[in-house]
Amino acid sequence: MTEPSTTETAEPAREALGRLRAEVAKAVVGQDGVVAGLVIALLCRGHVMLEGPPGVAKTLLVRSLGAALDLEMKRIQFTPDLMPGDVTGSVIYDPRSAEFQFRPGPVFTNLLLADEINRTPPKTQSSLLEVMEERQVSADGVTRPLPEPFLVAATQNPIEHEGTYPLPEAQVDRFLLKLTVPLPARDEELGVLRAHHAGFDPRDLGAVGIKAVAGPMELAAAREAVGRVTVTEPVLGYIVDVCRATRATPSVELGASPRGATSLLATAKAWAWLGGRDHVTPDDVKVMARPTLRHRLRLTPEAELEGVTAESVLDSVLASVPTPR
Repeated sequence: MTEPSTTETAEPAREALGRLRAEVAKAVVGQDGVVAGLVIALLCRGHVMLEGPPGVAKTLLVRSLGAALDLEMKRIQFTPDLMPGDVTGSVIYDPRSAEFQFRPGPVFTNLLLADEINRTPPKTQSSLLEVMEERQVSADGVTRPLPEPFLVAATQNPIEHEGTYPLPEAQVDRFLLKLTVPLPARDEELGVLRAHHAGFDPRDLGAVGIKAVAGPMELAAAREAVGRVTVTEPVLGYIVDVCRATRATPSVELGASPRGATSLLATAKAWAWLGGRDHVTPDDVKVMARPTLRHRLRLTPEAELEGVTAESVLDSVLASVPTPR
């Protein structure tokens, strides 16, 4: 019996991932763009920062995605007294065996929701650095790999700054995407109220009827297919020129790093593949430039006082950098 080719497995995987939005929409209304961003992060083996006001279903969104992908999901509420061992796990003494044993922390999962990550001190924030970059936990001289796939979705409130600890640039740069979770439109919010009035319980996803439409096998096939997406030399040059233009903008203190350029290449390939294309176009780069680069720009204090934002800088850069034909 011959094994199916990668092309034969890729198309069903794309169709399965395309059905995710409909499954997640059974519990979460009007967040198609955020769902697509989370799927792209899974395809690129990256992590996501979710930014939005409280009460816009960020936790429910990640839980619903986990259910639709048949992946395990855990949540950590980051607080000022949270310790690194509470995140990664710790070595404890077992009196029954008279030995020290490692007790895994909540990072040993597929989808980790790091809720309000900027509410915990830098020491605990840094415990995620190895986890996010190396996908492993080192404790007591032993390195333990994390499950595959693995994604960190970290949330932060863009309004409230009192009692928060801004993430260091090195950690911010490790997030593949920064996705904004907007307030719903009136019709969407009305739909939320109708669902709750009819008895919807966000704590009981089983009652909503979300079923797994894809899993690790489909994700693996999709990742292989994304890796085969072609990129021409002019498009590669366009990605570099966009990132370099952010560094040359007077209102920007720190522009997109080379890691930002490689991240934009990866997300553009994933977006192209999800759209049914086997090559990246300049439009794919433009679509993914904002979510991939917005958190990598640090504005000068003068620019912030004048009301300049990372979004407006990227709008200007994309309008000024020549698009290859």
